[in-house]
Amino acid sequence: MSIAKVIEISSSSKTSIEDAVRNGLKKVAETVQGIQGAWINETKVETDGEGNVVEWRVNLRVTFIVQ
Repeated sequence: MSIAKVIEISSSSKTSIEDAVRNGLKKVAETVQGIQGAWINETKVETDGEGNVVEWRVNLRVTFIVQ
């Protein structure tokens, strides 16, 4: 039997949602082993005064196996 734990993180990118997800998972992987997957809980954008997206933000729930 294995036990999984879920943590929630926030990550951002000036490029894309996909890049924000990659950045977040890379950072978590520096200290957490056994990452099994993640899902995007929320997506946000920061815009300039003209409605252009200047930053993508995601909240991720990351699942990993407890050792």
